[in-house]
Amino acid sequence: MKLIFISGPSGSGKTTISNQLILKNKNGFVLSTDNYYKTGLISKLLSKLVDGYFDKMISFNYKVFKKDFDFIVKNGISIHDRSYNFEKKKIQNILNETKNISYLIVEGIFAEELTKNIYNRNYYFLEIKDKKNECMKRVVQRDFKERGKDKKQAEIDFLKSWDIYYEKFKTNRTKKHRNKFIINKKTDIDHLLKKLFN
Repeated sequence: MKLIFISGPSGSGKTTISNQLILKNKNGFVLSTDNYYKTGLISKLLSKLVDGYFDKMISFNYKVFKKDFDFIVKNGISIHDRSYNFEKKKIQNILNETKNISYLIVEGIFAEELTKNIYNRNYYFLEIKDKKNECMKRVVQRDFKERGKDKKQAEIDFLKSWDIYYEKFKTNRTKKHRNKFIINKKTDIDHLLKKLFN
């Protein structure tokens, strides 16, 4: 199975790129790291106590993610979709079988960290680069509509998120990626598809 990891700061367009790839090349499936945050009382407490909690791996439920990832890679099937509710701090698990999966996209702010656990497998790594103010505009809109935040809080949270994302790779990049592509506004998606799937 072909594996594609898409990373970038909050609001850079990871979900948009993932959806474009799925629409243009059938039989793909997306696992978004946004849907694998930890739940329960401890997570609720930590989200209030730890600065930038949702931008750090401490918030990520790796065990559940790895279970889904391994099942899809092994069987070429997904039996459910997960969706994280940021207001309720809960994961909704929807039964929805997807068959004949030939490539898997893992997208999100934790995508690069997750590549370090992909042993003996080839994968493509796509890193999205965009201007800070453009990303912030998207995040503020999204957080107001989907996460119940006011504009000021969304801006504060975005700036923390941006700093956390770039700081963690400044001194400790997980590893060099053999098949790496930088994505920006000028990127030709059709040309990218040829490189990924031909």
